[in-house]
Amino acid sequence: MAGTATIETTTNGPRGKAASQFLQGGPKKLLIGGRWVAAASGKTFETVNPATEEVLALAAEADKLDVDEAVKAARKAFEDGKWPRMSPHQRTRTLLKIAEAIDAHAEELAELETLDNGKAISEAKNIDIPAAAEAFRYYAGWATKIYGETNPSSPSMFNYTLREPVGVCGQIIPWNFPLLMAAWKIAPALACGNTVVLKPAEQTPLTALRLGELICEAGLPEGVVNILTGFGPSAGGALAAHPGVDKVAFTGSTEVGREILKASAGNLKRLSLELGGKSPNIIFADADMSAAARISMLGIFMTQGQVCAAGSRIFVQRAAYDEFGEKLAALASGLKLGNPLEADTKMGPVVSREQYERVLGYIGHGAREGAKVKTGGEPASLGRGYFIKPTVFVGVRNDMKIAREEIFGPVAALLPFENEDDAVFQGNDNDYGLAAAVWTRDISRAHTVARRLKAGTVWINCYGLIDPISPFGGYKQSGFGRELGRHSIDLYTQVKSVFVKL
Repeated sequence: MAGTATIETTTNGPRGKAASQFLQGGPKKLLIGGRWVAAASGKTFETVNPATEEVLALAAEADKLDVDEAVKAARKAFEDGKWPRMSPHQRTRTLLKIAEAIDAHAEELAELETLDNGKAISEAKNIDIPAAAEAFRYYAGWATKIYGETNPSSPSMFNYTLREPVGVCGQIIPWNFPLLMAAWKIAPALACGNTVVLKPAEQTPLTALRLGELICEAGLPEGVVNILTGFGPSAGGALAAHPGVDKVAFTGSTEVGREILKASAGNLKRLSLELGGKSPNIIFADADMSAAARISMLGIFMTQGQVCAAGSRIFVQRAAYDEFGEKLAALASGLKLGNPLEADTKMGPVVSREQYERVLGYIGHGAREGAKVKTGGEPASLGRGYFIKPTVFVGVRNDMKIAREEIFGPVAALLPFENEDDAVFQGNDNDYGLAAAVWTRDISRAHTVARRLKAGTVWINCYGLIDPISPFGGYKQSGFGRELGRHSIDLYTQVKSVFVKL
């Protein structure tokens, strides 16, 4: 092995007063119809700090009865409430107030995110929380720009179209970017005049609940946003299948996406799915190798590799394969792994024991298949918590399990390629198509390869950049529909054609 990651011991508990007060406020309730209520069953579940394995809080465990109540509240707010009929300028002002509230509570939200998810506090502060506020700010601008059109019909007719909100939107989000994914879902839905029932992941419910409080304080009418904490099969499944839901938006695994697709068929509700990935990060021998190694390291180890678009398959042209492997392994082994609340920590724990065991299982399988661990490949001995050392495999073939399946952990697989055709063939030889990257100084090659790769996003000489102005989504089994940009407006509106006899 090239080395081991720098490891620091963990410390327990929140340090910020606001986060501490939120956690000490008793069991967390459901937001239904503008009120915070216990689950109908009275059940709660624990949300655990993955760095210490300690219980942070209890959250209400919603089930079908709670989904029914939330959908009724959202339906009432849509059919009879102010929000869909409100001036778009007022909707803009409300969304901007939510963005300002996120900014004002950024320290608290970042700490809650880190405690609940395990990601480094530097990531939460500098990426997740600002990007969540920016999503609300971006879609605040769209509320006044959702246009219909006039059509050149017969001279005896006036034909025009309206873009109208879809209705009640069920939104199910993952645990890797809890607040940001809530913003990506809620902001465009609200901008278009819809109402929402949001189900955050059971592993990370805290920032969604705190966002619910901020949304209420911003003056959103009752029932426009409802938040249900609970488990996928009970709360998520009931939401996806509910006949009172007009549209479902889901971000998560491809396996669960298939179940959401089946559940949504009952009333043919509209559906958008942002699913898994096994993204190829292709590095040609003429690339800036130091920059490619540094950014590729971030592309796979940010958020402990628990990123749908993580650059987990790193294809390196054979002439540069050994050099790149040494550089990446050295960078990975130098990452500080430990207490995610410390400002200089670069990697925290994976989100749960289940994920911890899953990732270690893949690492063991990779070694049995014949891949070689260059660095990492084992748990980090910190006493408690779900810490895994950043791992780099070399000698990987594209038919190996660690190259085929989404690990969703801090595991990079380095694969060699010969030329441009080989890179494209191997890069596309996978069931997923969420993202890809190309590193080269040859501008013609960069654009040519980008066109040939079957991926919803392609980065050239960079990795992982996201902007709310640009669409995000996948090809193949990475899902369908595009979030962000104007494309979310298509997801959350429907078109009506009107004919007027003159």
